[in-house]
Amino acid sequence: MTGRQFYDWQTAGGADDVMRMVDALERAELHWCAIGGIAVNHWAAEPMVTRDVDFVVAVDEIERAVAALEAVGFKAERHDWSVNFRGRSQVSLQLSTEDFYREYASRSVPADVHGILLRVAALEDTLAGKIKAWRTPERRPSKAIKDLGDIARLIEAHPALEAALPVDVSQAIRR
Repeated sequence: MTGRQFYDWQTAGGADDVMRMVDALERAELHWCAIGGIAVNHWAAEPMVTRDVDFVVAVDEIERAVAALEAVGFKAERHDWSVNFRGRSQVSLQLSTEDFYREYASRSVPADVHGILLRVAALEDTLAGKIKAWRTPERRPSKAIKDLGDIARLIEAHPALEAALPVDVSQAIRR
């Protein structure tokens, strides 16, 4: 079984939704990249299945991204800090609109994640995003634990990053 087939099996056809998302954003010539767990999967030694695809676009391209995804059949639902999209599968596409991620798309790199070609946040940006998510106080405990695990996975795959970890993160990983 290929990585893409496994991902498809775990997400009830999610590879198709992710590929439609990538195609729509690329055809619209948007500056974008995946962040969160999908980006971690690119940079970590071993990928883990995630049913959400967090991504960002250049701030001035958010409305164009929403229109491009709706045009290919995704249903949009707006929230304070994101626009979430649903397609045909169990994958949830989450467009973050937070200023924190403003420059991520400009530093993105091409990647193959689960056999799907897309853009992901740079390694340092992926780590910074996971640290931000872990530090968000209103985050569900299960999500915060996953974020800390993702940080550990990045450090294990790229040990040089450990020296740049903030003290609170380093201590939490060592517990």
